[in-house]
Amino acid sequence: MRVLIIEDEKKLSAFMAKGLTQEGFSVDTAASAAEAGKQTLNGVYDLIVMDVNLPDGDGFTLLEELRRQGDATPVIMLTARGSVDDKVRGLESGANDYLTKPFAFRELVARARVLLRTVEKPVDTLSAGDLTLDVRARKVVRAGATIDLTNKEFSLLEILLRNTGRPVSRAVLWEHAWEGSFEVDSNVLDVHVGRLRRKIGGGSGDKLIQTVYGVGYKIDVPGRV
Repeated sequence: MRVLIIEDEKKLSAFMAKGLTQEGFSVDTAASAAEAGKQTLNGVYDLIVMDVNLPDGDGFTLLEELRRQGDATPVIMLTARGSVDDKVRGLESGANDYLTKPFAFRELVARARVLLRTVEKPVDTLSAGDLTLDVRARKVVRAGATIDLTNKEFSLLEILLRNTGRPVSRAVLWEHAWEGSFEVDSNVLDVHVGRLRRKIGGGSGDKLIQTVYGVGYKIDVPGRV
C-alpha cells in the first residue's frame, strides 16, 4: 500500500514516514500543496495523510481541488486545530477521517488500515512474472536466482512493482529512492534504472522495466493481459 504524507513539519513528516515504512507501507512525502499536487496526479496512492496548515495554502483548499479533479484517494486530515467547526469543514471538503495533533502513532496506523479496509499487514511480497521481491527480507529473486541490489535499486524496484502496469513518474521515483528534491537535469535516475535492468536480466523480448517517454518508467510482464 502506498501512502503520501503532506506535512511541512520536517521532523513530524520524517517520524510518520519512518513509522509507516516499518509497518510495511510504501511512503512518499510532500512539504507543500504545490509539491503534493504534482505527486497525486500520478494516481498511484492508496491513502493521503494531509496537514491543514501548509506553507503555500491550506489542506482544505487542496483537498477540495483534488476532489473536483475526481481524485477519490482516502484522506486523513492532520492538524493542530481541534474545534468542531474545523473538523466539520475538513469532512465537508472530502476528508475521510480527522486526527488532531498531538496524536498516538498507533491511532494513525489503525485509522489508516480501517480506511484501507484491511486489518492485515500490507503485502510484503511483490512479483511480476518470475521476479519476486520480499519487502521485509529485502530479497529479490528471479527464476530461482537471488539478485543483489543496492538500497537505491531496491527502492526503485519496489515502487515499480507496487505499480505494475502503471507508469511511475521520474519525480516520484526520485523522491522515493533519494528522499529529496527532484533534479530535473540529472541522469542519476537513468543510470540506476539501467543498472537495475541489467541485474534483473531478461532478453530483448523480456524487459520487465519499460521506459514511458515523457513520464518515467513502469514494470510490465511481456504478454500480460
